[in-house]
Amino acid sequence: MKSNRRDFLRKTSIAGMGLAMTPAWSNSIIGNNPHNILAPLSNANYMGGFSAPKLETVKCAFIGVGARGSGHAQQIAAIEGTEVVAISDLYQDLAEKSANICKENGGGTRHKKINLYTEGENDWKKMLKKEKPDAVFVCTPWKLHAPMAIEAMNSGAHVFVEVPLALTIQEMWDIVDTSEKTQKHCMMMENVNYGREELLYLNMCRKGVIGELLHGEASYIHELRGQMNEVERGTGSWRTYHYANRDGNLYPTHGLGPVAQYMNLARGEDNFKFINSFSSPGKGRNLYAAKNFPADHKWNKLDFKGGDINTSIVKTNMGRTIMVQWDETSPRPYTRHNMIQGTKGILAGFPTRIALEGGVEGGPDSHHEWAEGEQLQKIYEKYEHPLYVRLGELATKMGGHGGMDFIMRYRIIECLRNGLPLDQNVYEGCYWSAVGTLSEVSVAQNGAPQEFPDFTRGNWKTTAPLDIVS
Repeated sequence: MKSNRRDFLRKTSIAGMGLAMTPAWSNSIIGNNPHNILAPLSNANYMGGFSAPKLETVKCAFIGVGARGSGHAQQIAAIEGTEVVAISDLYQDLAEKSANICKENGGGTRHKKINLYTEGENDWKKMLKKEKPDAVFVCTPWKLHAPMAIEAMNSGAHVFVEVPLALTIQEMWDIVDTSEKTQKHCMMMENVNYGREELLYLNMCRKGVIGELLHGEASYIHELRGQMNEVERGTGSWRTYHYANRDGNLYPTHGLGPVAQYMNLARGEDNFKFINSFSSPGKGRNLYAAKNFPADHKWNKLDFKGGDINTSIVKTNMGRTIMVQWDETSPRPYTRHNMIQGTKGILAGFPTRIALEGGVEGGPDSHHEWAEGEQLQKIYEKYEHPLYVRLGELATKMGGHGGMDFIMRYRIIECLRNGLPLDQNVYEGCYWSAVGTLSEVSVAQNGAPQEFPDFTRGNWKTTAPLDIVS
C-alpha cells in the first residue's frame, strides 16, 4: 500500500510537470479551433436544463476525503434522503475517519454500511463497478478530475467534481460528450455561487436594479504559500508542481462563477468569446522555498515559473468585459472582488458595498458614495435571495465557508431527489474552467487573444437563465 501511494504521488507530480506541453491546448488558439465545429455524438442529448429522474434516496460515494472531500461527505451524510454507500481514498485513516463521521450523522438509521476502497490508486474504479452509486463526489488532485468524472458517468452515476472541472480543452469536450451520451449530470461544485452576497447580487441583477450589465471583476486572491509545507501528503504535495510548471490563471472559478451567472453567460443572453491574459514575474514561491526549506530540498530544485499574479480580460459576445485575477502567492488579504457594473449602479464585494444612481435607500443619496454595513439593511430586506431566506440560518449553523458549502450540497441533493435541473450545468463548468487553460496559451503568446470553444454547440442561445430558486 505504501508503494502504491508513493507511485501515485510520483505519477501525479510528473503529470503536473507536463501540463504546460499538453497538445490539446493548441486546439484552442484563434484560427485553429476545430472544437468549435465538433458535432455531437450519436444518441447524445443537450444537457442544458436537463432533469434526471427523481431519486427517493440518493446513494452517494466519495473519491478523495482529504481536506475538501471530508467536508462534502460529512454534510451530505447529514442531509435527509442520502445514503453514503462507499468511500475511496489512498489513505485508509482518512477513509475510516470520514466513514465514522457519516455514520454518526446518520443517527443510527442511515449510512450503517459504508464500504471502504483504499487499496491503491485504481480502487475507486472497483468501487464504481461494485457499489453502483447514484452520485459520486470527486475531490482529488486536479489532474484526476476529468478521468474520474468520465468513468463515474459511464458507470451510471451523476458526478459532482471539485474545481476546476478539467485541465485541458480536450478533457472538457470529453466530459461534455460523456454527459450528453449517458444523460448523467456532471456539475463542477462552485460553492461561491451560493454565498449570501453572491445570491443577493444575482437577485438584484435579475430585477434590473443596476440596469444593463457592462463589466465584472472576479478574483481569487488567497495567499497559500503555507501549503508548500505539505510535502509528502496533502494539497501542497501535488499543487506546488502546478505553480512551478504552469503560467496563467490557474484557479479562476471562485470569482468567475457568480459573475458569469449575473451576466447569464452560456444561458440565452450572452456567452464567453475571447480572453487575453498576462502574468507578473514569478518571485514569491522561489523566495518562500529558499527561506523555509533546506537548500537541497525538492522545492528549491524547482523554478517556479508561474507568475505570482495573473490578470485576464474576458470579452463576451455582447462586448461586455470581465477582469479575472488570480494570486495565491503575494502577502495580502483575501478577496474575490465580486464586482458587477451596470448602467444604473455597481455591486461590489470585500467588503459588501453598493452604489446606485440616485442613491441607496437607507444609505447615501448619490452614486458618489458607497452604501456599506448597516446602510444595506433595507437592501437585504428587499432583495435577499429567497434561497438564502429559506436556508441561510441552517447553513450558517452547519458551516462551510460561511454556509455556502452547505447550501450547495443541500441543493444538489434537493435537485436529485425532486428531478430538478441543477443550478450549474456541465457547460458552465467547462467555460469557467477553460479560463485557466486558455489563459496559459495567451500568456505564452504575449497576451494574444484566445477564443473560447462553444461547448454547447450553439444551444446556449435557447438555454434558460438560472431561476431565482425559492
